[in-house]
Amino acid sequence: MNIETIRVKNFKALRNVEIKNIPPYCVFVGRNGTGKTTLFRVFAFLKNCLAKNVRTALNLEGGRNGLKEVLSRGHETEDLEIEIQFRLEIAGTARLVTYRLEIGDVPNQGAIVKREILRYKRGRHGSPFHFIDFARGEGYAINNEEDFDKTEAELTRESQKLDSADTLAIKGLGQFERFKAASAFRQLIENWHISDFHINSARGDKEDADTEHLSPSGDNLPSMARYLYEKHRAAFDSIKKRMQERVPGVSDIAVTVTEDGRLLMRYRDGAFVDPFIDKNVSDGTIKMFAYLVLLADPKPHPILCVEEPENQLYPELMALLAEEFQQYAERGGQVFVSSHSPDFLNAVPLASIYWLEKEKGETSIHRVADSPLLVGLIRGGDLPGYVWNQGLFNSKTLPST
Repeated sequence: MNIETIRVKNFKALRNVEIKNIPPYCVFVGRNGTGKTTLFRVFAFLKNCLAKNVRTALNLEGGRNGLKEVLSRGHETEDLEIEIQFRLEIAGTARLVTYRLEIGDVPNQGAIVKREILRYKRGRHGSPFHFIDFARGEGYAINNEEDFDKTEAELTRESQKLDSADTLAIKGLGQFERFKAASAFRQLIENWHISDFHINSARGDKEDADTEHLSPSGDNLPSMARYLYEKHRAAFDSIKKRMQERVPGVSDIAVTVTEDGRLLMRYRDGAFVDPFIDKNVSDGTIKMFAYLVLLADPKPHPILCVEEPENQLYPELMALLAEEFQQYAERGGQVFVSSHSPDFLNAVPLASIYWLEKEKGETSIHRVADSPLLVGLIRGGDLPGYVWNQGLFNSKTLPST
């Protein structure tokens, strides 16, 4: 269930951007401050809106000033808008579903959801039909949306009033299977993985915990490694083999249980008899292992967002890591990566590469495949990382409109 289009208006530097025909694997490059992190924060913002509420999510993004700090500079009186389109199989047909969210400030109420719509076409012709339509905490949802034998007039609308106008309708409606599109979109957002990996969080002994996914911070790395070892041994052995090939000296990796029942990662160097605990292992070794664990997940996240995976890793590993992300996407998870590494970019397919620019405080996003000049250079033998490093990823290479 890949996202095909993202449109964002009035979210920090993303004054008005739209990305269409999004592939399963996307890599974004750009100078510092062009908006790569801001783009990824859109995913985190939506996830926080669903998990908590809109006001809490805004405070996480903008501090105590909330919406005012999130809105684009000079446009603080306008609303924040996010629109996502994705394919969902409904009644045997892959339909293009659109989710639209508008957030604004209302006197005496503060930041609320001014409009929330989920729509798709019931047939080949006609306009998309609103199956969920809420404004300011009230609206309706269609509870027999898959009954395509009925006319639109015969569909059953359930009127609903939310507990608060800053709560998403899909938060409540998505719990019920009868609202199929809402339920699917809620699950999509809940299972997004926005990596916020911290080396120090991954180090040290940890409480044993049931887990099937690596946490965004990596603080459950030992538990996830143990899960793979016990439940998906082939995947764990493959990770260990790749670590042996890529990190000099690593001959074995194991999860041990301490005397008080906590878990601890140990890495063995073939030159020494005793293994090292992870506190005595390099940042790059732990980070590479964590990425391999993340990308070996037996149940890929529908959306995986990772910023600058090259940090703390040797340049020689970049091409291999780029290929790992691509393979993850091929297994079913849509991948969004930002990078500054030409070596990483050299291993990325042309159709997957985007660049960001910022002018007068506003970000624009461009696809390399839309530039005939860049396409010609890369197909002629130039590597994309080197082309980008030469400063040729800029709007001057795009066709004039």
